[in-house]
Amino acid sequence: MSATKDVAGSAELGEGGMLRVEHLGRAVLLARVNGRAYAVDDLCTHEDASLFTGCLKGTAVKCPLHGARFDLATGLPLEEPADEAIATYELEERNGRIYLGNRQE
Repeated sequence: MSATKDVAGSAELGEGGMLRVEHLGRAVLLARVNGRAYAVDDLCTHEDASLFTGCLKGTAVKCPLHGARFDLATGLPLEEPADEAIATYELEERNGRIYLGNRQE
C-alpha cells in the first residue's frame, strides 16, 4: 500500500464519526465504522453536495440533499438518485495517525 500522506490523527476520528480532510487537491471524507477507517470523495456524484454533512449508517453514508447512499468500502451507490460511484482512497493507520494514498475510481 502506498498510503503516505498524513492527514489526521486516529483519535480525531472516533467510532461512528466523520471527518473532512484535503488530499490530492480534493475534499475527502473519513469515517470510522466498527473500528475500521474509510476514505471516500466527499462530494455526492448526483448534485455535488458534501457527504460530510450527511449521516452515517453502518458502512453507508447518506447524502443530505436527495438521500443518495454510498458504500464506504467500495464507493458504489446503494440508493438513487445517484448512479455513479464515489472514489475511494488507500488508507493506512499507523502510530496513531491516518495516512492516505492513491485515489481509486
